[in-house]
Amino acid sequence: MTVTKKTGTAVVVLAILVGGIGKISPHLFMSLPFPLSIILWVSTGNEMPPYFTPDAWKEDEIDTWSKDDDLVVATGAKSGTTWMLYCTHQIRTKGTDTDDTLYPDTSITTPWLDLKQSRKGTWSEQKERYNTTIVYGKMMKDFWDHPSYPFRIFKSHYGPPELPVRKKGGKKIKYMAMVRNGIDVAASLTSFYSAHTEEFRALWGGFPPVIPGEVTGGDGPPAAVKDILPGGPWSDCYFGYVKKWWPYRNDPNVILMHYSDVRKDLKGYVAKIAKFLEVDLNKEELKTVTERCSIQHMKKVNKFNYKMPLSQDKGKWDVNNDHILSSGSIIKKGEIGTGASIFSDKVAALWKKAEEDEFGHDPALLKWAREGGKFPDV
Repeated sequence: MTVTKKTGTAVVVLAILVGGIGKISPHLFMSLPFPLSIILWVSTGNEMPPYFTPDAWKEDEIDTWSKDDDLVVATGAKSGTTWMLYCTHQIRTKGTDTDDTLYPDTSITTPWLDLKQSRKGTWSEQKERYNTTIVYGKMMKDFWDHPSYPFRIFKSHYGPPELPVRKKGGKKIKYMAMVRNGIDVAASLTSFYSAHTEEFRALWGGFPPVIPGEVTGGDGPPAAVKDILPGGPWSDCYFGYVKKWWPYRNDPNVILMHYSDVRKDLKGYVAKIAKFLEVDLNKEELKTVTERCSIQHMKKVNKFNYKMPLSQDKGKWDVNNDHILSSGSIIKKGEIGTGASIFSDKVAALWKKAEEDEFGHDPALLKWAREGGKFPDV
């Protein structure tokens, strides 16, 4: 056999081996250095990011664990998810959990069911541990399924059809979605990549990578922007997300909001959300809840580092001390217009064209995605 044939045979064998690992044990790729870990993960057909799974939301599964009136906070990535999780908790407790006794960490009180908390993690093997795991000396279930709650809250970054919003029959679940100006999402993602702890990054093959802050000022788009532009690995987290939720804006079990509208009128939106959730707030309760939903208050609380108490990766993850995000990194200023202020004109123009290409078929959608405001058909 010639050297060329031997090399060709070796390449074929290697490709078959890699493909087999990708289908049967893709978690093994996460032991490799970045970016090889992610290249092999993606090239063998696995979902990005590697720690996401939609299995909890499948139509034949969701009714096995959900209850009537459950709320799924499915806001877009970097579009106020943690803000809305904490705010809806304030609404359901009417602001009475003043010491945040029931809110030791976002992941514990408002579970993120999309998240694989172990490399080999699956929804089916994590599902029961939500009920049996002990945290802070109590059953974790006592935090997310407390008997005093009028409804439970879960986090997701998926949209329809992964979320069965119009499922016929079964449990009556409510969904909250929120869109943010896209270039502001890109700006927030740029720092968010680097906000992940080294422990979490090591667990997932070096992903997400650290992005130097100075790249935002150049003429070319930084890595985080490239990732969510059309064709990028995270494009569905923004462009796909907006297009998925837009047709559901008037569904009775959906509240679709724009980040800028909520920032401009927090009190009005607390009242609107409470009405959607069928929670009656009197004047004093509305005032208290609005204050506790403010960015200023949340910065003082700092209970948003996202622990993974269900992890089975002993030696790689300390369930008591490790967390996904660096302390204090998730609650920023949350200002409107950040992207326009930090990116170059060339990057802004590139983003504008992408918006027009993706949303231009519907001028009302294009305008709303950028600015918010009333829906065109209301």
